[in-house]
Amino acid sequence: MRLYFFNTDLKIIKLNYMYSKAKKIIIPMLICFAVTMQAQQKEIGEKCRYTKTTSGYLMVLREGDNVISSVENLAKEEKIPSANFTGIGFAQEATFGFYDFNEKKFNPKTFNKVEMGNLTGSIAWSEGKPSIHIHGVATDEKFDAYGGHILALKVGTGSMEIYITLNQEKLERKIEQPLNANVLQLPCLK
Repeated sequence: MRLYFFNTDLKIIKLNYMYSKAKKIIIPMLICFAVTMQAQQKEIGEKCRYTKTTSGYLMVLREGDNVISSVENLAKEEKIPSANFTGIGFAQEATFGFYDFNEKKFNPKTFNKVEMGNLTGSIAWSEGKPSIHIHGVATDEKFDAYGGHILALKVGTGSMEIYITLNQEKLERKIEQPLNANVLQLPCLK
């Protein structure tokens, strides 16, 4: 917006000059402020992926988050001895694996843009690292359902909620033969 006073040419030149200088300062400041606010909101959103509850934790993951990595990071950060969890939400990509007992490996199959009707899993430890075991059921837009062992899971549009219930005792997983399977080890009661 320019202001014009017609009583002298000098005043018009001064006001145009001041407006031009103010515009060069104020607009970059507003842009900088907006970018800073957006970055701070994003940082707060990235940091706040879980909260403590009376029985464990509640995670709310966002689009693009890797579910398995997020649960592993929570287990490390919070030093979770062992836990079980359930979850629901949208998946951009869900990779299920069916175990081939002859080949001793999972045969993967990936589904895109599905809703996780159920996630059920456990957190234990193996060789000093979190060991996550998840099974689930996913449905597509035709309501066809797919389920089994989850090898990879990425959150889609919306969110994914995971409810984690802590166990008191630290549990371990170990590879057992002849299946080459990573099996949860229980401490025997005496």
